[in-house]
Amino acid sequence: MLLKIAELLESHFDVFRVFHYLTFRGILGVLTALVISFIVGPAMIRQLSKYKIGQSVRDDGPQSHFSKAGTPTMGGALILVSIAISTLLWADLGNRYIWVILLVTLAYGVIGFVDDYKKLILRNSKGLAARDKYFWQSVCGMAAALFLYNTASVPAETQFIVPFFKQIVWNMGWFYPVMAYFVIVGTSNAVNLTDGLDGLAIMPTVLVGSALGIFAYASGNAVFAEYLGIPYIPKAGELVVFCGALLGAGLGFLWFNAYPAMVFMGDVGALALGAALGMLAILVRQEIVLMIMGGVFVMETLSVMLQVASFKLTGRRIFRMAPIHHHFELKGWPEPRVIVRFWIITVILVLFGLATLKLR
Repeated sequence: MLLKIAELLESHFDVFRVFHYLTFRGILGVLTALVISFIVGPAMIRQLSKYKIGQSVRDDGPQSHFSKAGTPTMGGALILVSIAISTLLWADLGNRYIWVILLVTLAYGVIGFVDDYKKLILRNSKGLAARDKYFWQSVCGMAAALFLYNTASVPAETQFIVPFFKQIVWNMGWFYPVMAYFVIVGTSNAVNLTDGLDGLAIMPTVLVGSALGIFAYASGNAVFAEYLGIPYIPKAGELVVFCGALLGAGLGFLWFNAYPAMVFMGDVGALALGAALGMLAILVRQEIVLMIMGGVFVMETLSVMLQVASFKLTGRRIFRMAPIHHHFELKGWPEPRVIVRFWIITVILVLFGLATLKLR
């Protein structure tokens, strides 16, 4: 929006040419989302508290969580508002990548909102039925995948890239929307499973999203892409603005979500942020790198799958409780220790993922 205004003004004032730089608009995206979070956050928390939209706590969970009962939740709406406004202000709205990732993120946010609304407002402990939730996730995910497949303008947009081996490229063809669908839906649910401790999900999301922004910048620049041996994807660089907005909104939310949390994310935020990460990885053709950098999300998801499979097949549990962050809590780790160690693991994995830019 403001980019168009800047383009009109640059013919009279040279200073407005700076808005053509992706890095400049990316920084503005970070700061705008951060300021919106700081301004809107306190008022939103007060309203959530006023209407008693508070977190319920499982009886079989760690005893340290009992004190969290009643803490305002659905705070993920703050993240979505900050991302949406910041992106619409500073991104090139003629770029289809911006619209598809923004719409998918908001669509998954709506799914999460309905689930939270049923649980917290209507007092339906089950929330949105798992079947219905998965159905709407599938509809949104497949719609985005088919749109990208049918509007692809260069072969690189639908190729499968293997890190470390720039010669290994698979033209997926019709399999592209299938894989894209699983990445979007899978990442959305993985982040949702991780969202169980104060700040546990938001920091890895911010770190991975920021790293994917670096991939987007490099992929959208023909010179950088050729030098680094990654696919050149025209106009993918504009995703830097969205990633900047995600970074600012995430840090702004963490201000209120850090231990001990004043507000929780809820499904409205977790499902949406997971879908956003999945979309980013698909758009810059780095699905494997997403799995590397998002290793914490993968670990949390696998712990649930293994726990369920083991209990159904043998009647025994592998972990004291799943997802695995609860297992460590029940082993005696204080919550802040679990959180910070998972953050440290994510930092290491993100650095390893970024290393794949050059090790090809």
